[in-house]
Amino acid sequence: VQLQASGGGLVQAGGSLRLSCAAPGIITSVFNSNDWSWYRQAPGKQRELVAVIATSGITDYLDSVKGRFTISKDYARKTVRLQMNNLKPDDTAVYYCNAKRGQTTVWGQGTQVTVSS
Repeated sequence: VQLQASGGGLVQAGGSLRLSCAAPGIITSVFNSNDWSWYRQAPGKQRELVAVIATSGITDYLDSVKGRFTISKDYARKTVRLQMNNLKPDDTAVYYCNAKRGQTTVWGQGTQVTVSS
């Protein structure tokens, strides 16, 4: 499985972006059986988990993004999205998508999100 992340960019504080993580060619059963996550890594900081959507559909978020970010699955397009609203300069980072099933973890390439004040 290869993951393709997109949707990053430069936005002013208070703005919105929607990140997408596509898995071209993935079969439906494999898409549905993964836990999908978004991580981010800011310069000089460790990578941190931002949002996760489990196979059950249950979601969880980093405290600092709760109420602003929403993770979701587009089953038809086999894409996982991260809607980011009311962005803050502290959200600036490279964002990575991640798919995990059992002992297997796959990472997508990062997409840069820059929020100006």
